[in-house]
Amino acid sequence: MPGIAELALGAAPIAGGALLGVAAGNLRGPDIRGMIAKDMDLLERIPEDAPELKARLQENINQRIDALITTSEKTRALREAAVSYAGNWRDIVVFICAILFTIVWWNVSHSRANWLVMFIVMIIACVVAGIYAGRGLLRSVSTFLRRRDATPQ
Repeated sequence: MPGIAELALGAAPIAGGALLGVAAGNLRGPDIRGMIAKDMDLLERIPEDAPELKARLQENINQRIDALITTSEKTRALREAAVSYAGNWRDIVVFICAILFTIVWWNVSHSRANWLVMFIVMIIACVVAGIYAGRGLLRSVSTFLRRRDATPQ
């Protein structure tokens, strides 16, 4: 079964990249809300005879709340930008580059261990890039036709 072993060994870089993407998606930052709640509980427990310590802790809580609000606003703006994306020339360039790389990969020696796996991945990448490019192109054409029909002649 050396064929299956070579196929598995050839798929290792692609699987490693997929695992890296999954790991990057699961990374979470610190729980700011939990830290704020703990700090507020701690603030209540500080005795009244330490006003300077209370003021410093209150300032720290205020900074964390400000950072939380700023982060929330930036996340909302980023989400709105991602949702409003309608496709543009970059999708077409990515599609063309994917096709060209697939053609180049076809001319690589087929005896390489990772040739088939990489070729399949490139075909999938071409299809996905083609869908995005076609969607953007259709939206652009429909927008152009609507504008042309709306202008008086």
